[in-house]
Amino acid sequence: MRIKTIEKLCCPFDKSDLNLTIISQDETENITEGLLICDNCKRVYPIISGIPIMSPDEYREFKLEQPVLERWEKHLEGKKVENFRLIS
Repeated sequence: MRIKTIEKLCCPFDKSDLNLTIISQDETENITEGLLICDNCKRVYPIISGIPIMSPDEYREFKLEQPVLERWEKHLEGKKVENFRLIS
C-alpha cells in the first residue's frame, strides 16, 4: 500500500485522522505491514500484506489479529490492544 493512499484514509467509525506506524516496506517503499491508530477512538487497524484491515468491529475476529498484534507489540510503546482499541 502506498503512503499517499494511507494519507487519504480516516477512521470508519468517527472519521478522525489515523496515525501510521510502519512495520515493514518493500523495495519500492510500499507499506507491507503496519498499524493505523485512530486519534479519537483509539481503534487499531493492522496493515497485513499491504491491506489495511478496517472492517467494523462486529466483523473482525480478535483471535485472528491477536498473533500479528503480539508480534508487533514493541511498536505500541508499552500499550496493549483490547477489543480492537489501544489501552494504556
